[in-house]
Amino acid sequence: MPRSASKPPRFEQTLADLEALVARLESGELPLDQALATFEQGVKLTRACQAALQAAQQKVQILTQQSGEPRLEPFEPEDDSAAGAGDGG
Repeated sequence: MPRSASKPPRFEQTLADLEALVARLESGELPLDQALATFEQGVKLTRACQAALQAAQQKVQILTQQSGEPRLEPFEPEDDSAAGAGDGG
């Protein structure tokens, strides 16, 4: 599916592209010129991912503001595996 020129790629797709580039580089089978070009593309994708994460963080900060003051809360993911894991069944 071709990407629209007016719409940037989704974070998940950019990250998948970056992972594919890393795998190609780690294989060690690329000639030097292709390895350098691949590395350069990886740097661009890394910067795009960082920008997307920073934008998301800013949105979260805005959404959690109370009375004009930003309220940062630590992220605590739900751990489904921990529920009932230590009680023997």
